[in-house]
Amino acid sequence: MKYSGFLLSFVFGCVAAQEAFAQQMHDPVLMDQAPFHVPIFSNDHVIVMKITIPPGRDTGYHTHYADSVSVNLAPAIRTDQVYGSDDVSEPSAGNPHPGRVSFTSITTQGRRTHKASNVGPTSFRTVSFILKDDEPSGFEPSDRSGTAGFTEIMDNDRIRAWRVTLEPGQETGRITQTAPGLRVYVRGGVLDEIVPGAPDRGMAPSHGDFMWQSQGQTRVIKNTGATVIELVEFELK
Repeated sequence: MKYSGFLLSFVFGCVAAQEAFAQQMHDPVLMDQAPFHVPIFSNDHVIVMKITIPPGRDTGYHTHYADSVSVNLAPAIRTDQVYGSDDVSEPSAGNPHPGRVSFTSITTQGRRTHKASNVGPTSFRTVSFILKDDEPSGFEPSDRSGTAGFTEIMDNDRIRAWRVTLEPGQETGRITQTAPGLRVYVRGGVLDEIVPGAPDRGMAPSHGDFMWQSQGQTRVIKNTGATVIELVEFELK
């Protein structure tokens, strides 16, 4: 019986090792097909994903095949491994503050295939969007410099972005969006969107919500709730 138990354990161990090896050698998938990368919106310009990696889980090997943008919502301790390499990065939480915005340029840096593993006790959460066009589409984003409430945080050949943080009762200056884009809420709350000639439009977004915005709208954002609201707005180029 002891021998049979040892043999059974050995067989199961070999099977587990083979499965792990097969997973390591499995052909990588595209970014928007990777585990825990869930596409939730798509149009002619972008694919938007919500990425949530639970503790102890990983993304599998996947390829960043197009320029993309990420808004971090909940940092976590992670490691990173490039496909085909035995090297695993040291565990790191990166920027520990929610709301960090990053841009991955495949146009200038080439494709990247890797696996991210959550080795910490909390889930990693982010909203990311992939730019479908290989090159700028010719849009001209708005200039919000000097407009109350808007702080420019990104401006490159593909995208321009602003952060808005409003205390209760505060509002932004008026802007007109001149290129299509996306709004991502880092901290939700209750707000009014004020558009000339239309009734004020109340909204109650949650942490991690987003909305697509077409060009041409003129608006003011006012925090009408009791908590701080933080959001990031992007316009495409």
